[in-house]
Amino acid sequence: MTNNHFDVIVVGVGAMGSAACWELARRGVRVLGLEQFDIPHTRGSSHGYSRVTRTAYYEHSDYVPLLQRSHILWSELEAESAEKILHMVGGLYLGPLDGELVGGSLRSAREHGLAHELLDRAAVSKRFPQFTVPDDWSGLLEPQAGFLLPELAISAFVNCALHRGAEIHGHEEVKAWHADASGVTVTTALRTYRADKLIFSGGAWSNSLIHDLGVPLTVTRQVLGWVWPKTPAAFKAGTLPVWMIDRLDGTTYYGFPMVTQSPGLKVAVHAPLDRTDPNHVERGILPGDEETFRSCLRRFIPQGDGPLLALRTCLYTNSPDGHFILDRHPRHERVVLAAGFSGHGFKFASVIGELLADLACTGQTRQPIGFLGLERFRKG
Repeated sequence: MTNNHFDVIVVGVGAMGSAACWELARRGVRVLGLEQFDIPHTRGSSHGYSRVTRTAYYEHSDYVPLLQRSHILWSELEAESAEKILHMVGGLYLGPLDGELVGGSLRSAREHGLAHELLDRAAVSKRFPQFTVPDDWSGLLEPQAGFLLPELAISAFVNCALHRGAEIHGHEEVKAWHADASGVTVTTALRTYRADKLIFSGGAWSNSLIHDLGVPLTVTRQVLGWVWPKTPAAFKAGTLPVWMIDRLDGTTYYGFPMVTQSPGLKVAVHAPLDRTDPNHVERGILPGDEETFRSCLRRFIPQGDGPLLALRTCLYTNSPDGHFILDRHPRHERVVLAAGFSGHGFKFASVIGELLADLACTGQTRQPIGFLGLERFRKG
């Protein structure tokens, strides 16, 4: 073994890659993480101070045990790093009772025996007067929901992995890779490495790293906004949970209580917006950006409809069906893939890291991830 030979190489040290590096290092695996930008950075999908986590997942039943496992792993990361990353402040979901958000979350909560409370319109108004919703809407309140601090989480994963002996390089872009029966070779702008296994977790750059999957991944430019509400006390942490509002088209508005990491009330839309190239993203404000979330404030949260403080962009990497891709490469058994997190993946990062380590080390996992495999696209 030389200094450039590793058990596993992880390409992309964002949310999923950093978690994989930590988990592999915890297992005593000699791991190298390669990231083309800073660690963490603001060019991809894991910045903006906060990300929602929730447990009553309506998108697919098999996400729920993954989320339950993720909470255990977030706690283990907090204990090892001595950082507070997961904030369980509860979640409020608003929409028609027969809609995808409230109705689907209610079915998920009942199916999995999750704590929840169903609120009618009057109860929503009494307990959460910040929101103005139609008379025939309902609310679902879930205590096992809250928010994560993404930049802090990635930093914690990386710090803990490094202290456990991982080697992680920033600003080292992968130029080429090759896999055969004897192992994998990864070439960067600086040097060439060999390893037994390779994990790709390149986020919005997955298309350029892996060319032959036959599954289209589309990258979209997403807008995040912060405003100063008219009644700030009503929106502080401890008073307001994280929240989601049904847009009645399969997408949602969402937001957070005000936290000390950034000034103001954060609000955004969870829906793929304009397609973009991850290497040529317009980071400045474009016409129409503010309206993507301002319409939500005007209609549903009038006391939050205050002056704009900040606007940032991040990226979604969208799979064809909105579900993650987590599998071994169909032509290279030594290569493991994590891609297409479609804007709802960060909350799973801790468990995705564990699953990637499972697949790289043993080729299998006990968790229910069959619905995330590539076979679903071949069947389609």
